[in-house]
Amino acid sequence: MERIHTLAIQQTCDIGFISKVEEASGQHISKCYQCGNCTASCAYTHVYDYPVNQIMRLVQLGQKKAVLQSRSIWLCATCQACTTRCPNNLDVARIMETLRIMSRQENMVAERDIELFYHEFLESIKAFGRVFETGLLPMFSLKAGKPFTDMDLAPRVLKKGKLAFLPQRIKGRKQVAAIFHRFEAHQLKRTEELRQAGLTQPVEGDSHPDECE
Repeated sequence: MERIHTLAIQQTCDIGFISKVEEASGQHISKCYQCGNCTASCAYTHVYDYPVNQIMRLVQLGQKKAVLQSRSIWLCATCQACTTRCPNNLDVARIMETLRIMSRQENMVAERDIELFYHEFLESIKAFGRVFETGLLPMFSLKAGKPFTDMDLAPRVLKKGKLAFLPQRIKGRKQVAAIFHRFEAHQLKRTEELRQAGLTQPVEGDSHPDECE
């Protein structure tokens, strides 16, 4: 991924993005003073395009496109190491999760396979009340265009009883499904409200570079 040029920061600043991230995450990102503890704690920094502290700084600078199109927010494992070591008690992992949600909403996802796995994982919980691995993995591989991935492992895992042929019947299955239904109803209501307000799609150029100076 091409990194942004430091001289273009003011031109690409979206001041509204900063407040949206803070409101959605419940975290005051302005408190981050770039100590680097989050990056030092992260086990996946070596595969990130931007280390965690740089993601935080990019949010502070209103760099919406760079942040939401980054691979880093999708490769985060939410291990909470960054949150644990933050001297300002910022929930950095929650901020990363918020950025993933916003990335999906804005259709800026860089790691489509990871997004697909998220979706299939939740669909499995919605249908069965808990994850049904035997159904999840083949479905994910098929939709990701990798139908034969890890097929050689299936016989060995089944032989050891690690996977079941049928999903377990758990208590509260209907209640779990009801949670998803309530959320979906809320999303539909919210989408309709935005549509009526003419805010269904983000407005191009709706940023104020002068406010980021």
